[in-house]
Amino acid sequence: MLSTGSSSSAVAEQAADDHVAAVRAFNRFYTRKLGVLDQHLGKSPFSLSEARVLYELAHRDDLAAKEIGNELGLDPGYLSRIVQSFDEKGLITRKPLPADRRQYQLSLTAKGRQAFAKLNQSSQNEVAAMLAQLSPGDATRLTQAMATIEALLEPPRNQPAAVMLRSHRVGDMGWVISRQGAAYAADYNWDISYEALVAEICAQFIRNYDAAREHCWIAEAGGEPVGSVFLVKATDEIAKLRLLQVEKKARGLGVGRALVEQCIQGARERGYSKMTLWTQSILVAARGIYKSAGFRLVKEERHHSFGADLVGETWELDL
Repeated sequence: MLSTGSSSSAVAEQAADDHVAAVRAFNRFYTRKLGVLDQHLGKSPFSLSEARVLYELAHRDDLAAKEIGNELGLDPGYLSRIVQSFDEKGLITRKPLPADRRQYQLSLTAKGRQAFAKLNQSSQNEVAAMLAQLSPGDATRLTQAMATIEALLEPPRNQPAAVMLRSHRVGDMGWVISRQGAAYAADYNWDISYEALVAEICAQFIRNYDAAREHCWIAEAGGEPVGSVFLVKATDEIAKLRLLQVEKKARGLGVGRALVEQCIQGARERGYSKMTLWTQSILVAARGIYKSAGFRLVKEERHHSFGADLVGETWELDL
């Protein structure tokens, strides 16, 4: 006869075995599902590993090659060949790390960001097609279950830095113009004509400022500005969201999302019935924020501006 203690131990061991079996079964299922989602890569010039490296570079700034290898579990030799290929194709820039000249800091070029934007849109379409087969309720259950898995297996290590949104004040327009011009030149190789456009928008905003219908919010962290967004009157019924900007050091903290949500709320409070914005297809992170906030893409148009060939997009949101 088994003692109570032995029986309890056997039950616990069986439960543990069942859990292991369940996780392994889910892993096999999900691996197959990912294989289906990644089939579109066969139609692109990138392998799965290359696409993963592109993704890391598009979402994190100035990464060392060694960091990417550690994050993705890639063999150093294989990663070196990927980096060399990207460099030869003009997709990245490389510069030696000051602390170790044998290691390189990597950044996407404007061409690299365009390549990622195309690949990312293809992946977006694949996932959207998969989710379209589910009811809205089931899609919500699926994404909530995914969030639960992620939170349990890899809980957040750090609390996000405190960010405050405030109204604009003297000196902020100069900061917006300077940071917008510098950021888009560094990230996308846009020329100074973009800074001129931002200066015109800011000057017009100040000259024609209607406090009852318009506003600018500045995001601050540690007493320093790290982001901005403008709510501008287009017509009595339509508001424009303009000049969303988040500093590199504040990306990943939810600053862009907070600014967009505040802008939308501000438009509703001021009685607008619709909000519109103009952006570019290569601005992947911003487009993701707009889409999750409920904006829908209504128009695309190719154009040459700021020294680059771009695809301009008009997005709208019913308020």
